[in-house]
Amino acid sequence: MSIENDRPAPPVTSASIILLTLARRIETELNAALAPLDLTVSRLGLLGHIAVVPGVSFSDLARMSGTTVQSVHTAVKALAGAGLVRDHTARAGSASTIEVTPEGARLLERAKEAVAEVDERMFGPSADPVQRQIAQAVREAFAF
Repeated sequence: MSIENDRPAPPVTSASIILLTLARRIETELNAALAPLDLTVSRLGLLGHIAVVPGVSFSDLARMSGTTVQSVHTAVKALAGAGLVRDHTARAGSASTIEVTPEGARLLERAKEAVAEVDERMFGPSADPVQRQIAQAVREAFAF
């Protein structure tokens, strides 16, 4: 605050900080919506990658999810243990064929509904107008 007035300094206007703050809020909302499905944003992302890239390798999954191959192995093992994916790896070091099981596909559909509810709450007609503008800009920027 300055001596001349009692108003606080203006908020940070860095686009990076604003988007990071919003991203954290979105991730918190998504994780809360996905928790009843025993999913996190990270597990949903991995399951989604496996679903849309049949036969994807552990290396490709690591690149797509921005993590290490070791982390992907651990996560895929947990997804397989939950019956959500199958790993048809013949032996260590050989190419993998990872696929979503029917149960995993059903869970993905339920997760899409949870994500849609978060989208509606955060970016729908009754959401903050600024957030609606951000969502519209993002949709336009990534429209094909």
